[in-house]
Amino acid sequence: MELLLLALAVLLVALGLAGTVLPALPGVLLVYAGLFVAAWADGFERVGPVALVLLALLTLFAYVVEFAAGAYGTKRTGASPRAVWGAALGALVGIFFGLPGIVFGPFAGAVLGEYTVRRKLGEAGRAGAGAWLGLVLAAALKIALAFAMIGFFAIAFAL
Repeated sequence: MELLLLALAVLLVALGLAGTVLPALPGVLLVYAGLFVAAWADGFERVGPVALVLLALLTLFAYVVEFAAGAYGTKRTGASPRAVWGAALGALVGIFFGLPGIVFGPFAGAVLGEYTVRRKLGEAGRAGAGAWLGLVLAAALKIALAFAMIGFFAIAFAL
């Protein structure tokens, strides 16, 4: 049974790592699930509740980063507050439309928000580009957080 749980844990972590760059998969959440299953396979002897709570907090932080990144990138381009809110709302709504929504939601939200304020397509496009830049930054941070979670788990497991 323990071997089966460990195989499932490895599969979940591998899918999670893929999901940090493929928006169709809930990457960091799958990494956490895999690490939880690995801890369970050991009867929580090496990796206990404190470590799992810290890993859960890292997982939550990864989602906060992902949600806020589009808004941050938009703000860095000097866009209006409405464009920043548009990027954040576009990211939230985009989640429900799969890969196209995740990729284009923040861009479209930022463009629409900025266009309602300035009525200049060029400035609205820069706001959208900033939202995309934020998504790239979020992807890099999610990858870093996923590997940090795996590293933390390995240290906790070894101690």
